[in-house]
Amino acid sequence: MTRTAVVICPGRGTYNKPELGYLHRHHGARMDMFRAFDAIRAEAGQEAVTALDGAERYTVGKYSRGDVASPLIYAAALGDAQALAEDIEVVAVTGNSMGWYIALAAAGALSPENGFRVVNTMGTLMQERLIGGQLVYPFTGEDWADDPARKAALLADVARIDAMPGHDLALSIDLGGMLVLAGNEAGLSAFEAAQPVAQERFPMRLANHAAFHTRLQAPVAAEGRQRLGADLFTQPNRPMIDGRGKIWWPGANDTGALWDYTLGHQVTEPYDFTRAVQTAAREFAPDLFIVTGPGATLGGAVAQSLVLADWRGMSDKATFQARQAEVPLLVAMGRDDQRGLVTAA
Repeated sequence: MTRTAVVICPGRGTYNKPELGYLHRHHGARMDMFRAFDAIRAEAGQEAVTALDGAERYTVGKYSRGDVASPLIYAAALGDAQALAEDIEVVAVTGNSMGWYIALAAAGALSPENGFRVVNTMGTLMQERLIGGQLVYPFTGEDWADDPARKAALLADVARIDAMPGHDLALSIDLGGMLVLAGNEAGLSAFEAAQPVAQERFPMRLANHAAFHTRLQAPVAAEGRQRLGADLFTQPNRPMIDGRGKIWWPGANDTGALWDYTLGHQVTEPYDFTRAVQTAAREFAPDLFIVTGPGATLGGAVAQSLVLADWRGMSDKATFQARQAEVPLLVAMGRDDQRGLVTAA
């Protein structure tokens, strides 16, 4: 029996030490595609993706860089999207932040090679400029129950700080029960000073992350548009849900508008991943939400997004876990205990 699924592609920060070797462990049959990516990297004088993945040693300083993490995540996630079992029908594709670029390739709006060009170019530009930074802070408790008043208060504090002279701070990503904030050092430090430590680890700075999805990235967006032409984009063969919750339907797209959003709004305005997941749930009602690798950290944000929508009566962490234990609806391909649920035997 066919299982319907929404495929969700991860963003930056998902290629960590446990993921080293992911391409070689899971995608030995796709080395020809990866070698094509290596050739694109060689043209830019950059180290091959296969060599990066096959290294013996992982260091945060190197592998958290945008020009290293981005191509590795793209290769791993696209490989996973191509490795799904034959009984799975992908009804839509979405992603978190950089995962939007991967979603474009997984849905056919970019060829694998052109998708890689987009990811490698934007990851490199972000690293070269490294404008501002990001931090993560929760607005829900550990039970994931919605707290709109707390969220509104936090965003009001963000606006207060952003209005201070010399301070830049804004919502970067609405990520389930988390707010990803971005800004300059003054803005980030002011928020850290204003808010209490939550769950013993937040606010959490993200290493080698720039102020993604804010006005500070306007120079990166402009350079990306110069280097990456609209002719790279084609009609997708699957519906895509972007960072506003908008659905791009196959055969009904203005590819110029798709290029404009991807290298414009998507770079400089907040990314609403929560809304993207909730749109996927409400519009496509899939049997499964499949988060491609590498890593599995995005699974929590997907689950929280469904809880915040009260999807199928799930109103907190406990009700989600009960539903997941009964019949899994969320599968993270980066988890060895779940990968086999959706890949070919």
